[in-house]
Amino acid sequence: MLVKEIMTENPITVTADTEIIKAAKILLDRRINGVPVVDGDGRLVGLLCQSDIIAQQKKLPIPSLFSFLDGYISLSSMKGFEKAVRKIAATAVSDAMTPNPVTVGPDSTIETVAALMVDHNLHTLPVLEKGVLVGVVGKEDILRTLMPADHSG
Repeated sequence: MLVKEIMTENPITVTADTEIIKAAKILLDRRINGVPVVDGDGRLVGLLCQSDIIAQQKKLPIPSLFSFLDGYISLSSMKGFEKAVRKIAATAVSDAMTPNPVTVGPDSTIETVAALMVDHNLHTLPVLEKGVLVGVVGKEDILRTLMPADHSG
């Protein structure tokens, strides 16, 4: 079975400047885990998932510091710290989204999708055809393929 047989075509999208609150409402109202983020030309620039929004609610990880000769030396990665601060303080989708997400094509197999989801802990994959967003495939789409035909409707 191929992705094009189970994907959701013409998916709901948001832009990088969409407010996080609006994006969260879309995810909740539509009961979806993730939404592709597109630019003004409709090109995929990222993916926003529920987990990205939840990351904003985490407490700020304070770097471990120690004092040495009246100065402080950080024991944790400042780059990671800065990234966490940006996600927590995000007001626009661009601050919380995952840029350059893993994607699949319409002719990818569901086995390929399942492996990507498991290996990368993903729940939603954008489907690109010749660089154009044509759909999304989610974990629920994969699960539905396991249902006998008389129980899927």
